[in-house]
Amino acid sequence: MTSSAPKNVAARLKRIESSSLFQGVVIAIIILSALTIGAKTYDIPAVVEHSLSVLDNAITLFFLAEILLRFLAHDNRKRFFLDGWNLFDSLVVIGSLIPLDNADVILLGRLLRVFRVLRLVSVVPELRSLINALLKAIPRMGYIALLMFVIFYIYGAVGSLFFHRINETLWGDVSISMLTLFRVATFEDWTDVMYETMEVHPLSWIYYLTFIFLTAFVFLNMMVGAILEVMQAEQEADSRQQAQQERQDMSGQLRQMQAQLEQIQQQLQRRD
Repeated sequence: MTSSAPKNVAARLKRIESSSLFQGVVIAIIILSALTIGAKTYDIPAVVEHSLSVLDNAITLFFLAEILLRFLAHDNRKRFFLDGWNLFDSLVVIGSLIPLDNADVILLGRLLRVFRVLRLVSVVPELRSLINALLKAIPRMGYIALLMFVIFYIYGAVGSLFFHRINETLWGDVSISMLTLFRVATFEDWTDVMYETMEVHPLSWIYYLTFIFLTAFVFLNMMVGAILEVMQAEQEADSRQQAQQERQDMSGQLRQMQAQLEQIQQQLQRRD
């Protein structure tokens, strides 16, 4: 009787923590926290600022209670902090407890309060899966970024050789040329740069068009393709895991039904 009481309490906490109402309240409080942080960046009356400070403290206490609830409702509390999202949420909430009166840590406290907005990612499963897919795609994107750097460097060296006499500010050396090419790749008044060099080198438009084709079309699509491939793999893994969980649940129910049938059979045999 005594051992079953903590299990019942943990089950109730688990139902509360996983309920859609509780999740909606948490999301609403996170949005309210973001609005509070944004309001403090404006010039507001002292009374409103004091009210926002009180509200901020109340939000911090709510997040602390929410983390404790999630910890108590977790299936294996020893492994609670092994989850990266749980660790992130705990650090942000504990860091938010830093008093803002301390001048030495006031910047750190405010920064961690800003990071509380990121908790929206850990609360919403769809956003969490997107971030996980993005993190897993970083190695592939790193190779694409390295190839992009090679292309930038080659075009930067060529541009510095041919155009440095036209405009020393834009094409003085390789590093400045690469910054100019970044401006071209983002389409920030790139035609002004092209027309300036075309006055001396009429065929320089080939240089710009080939560079834009490689960076804006080829490499960008490669980045998007890498992310989509990882996201598809993540969705397939989640589907397999969900199907496996459903099979386990069905097998557990079948075992329970079999045990109940055996008990009924034994009772019938005793009566006979």
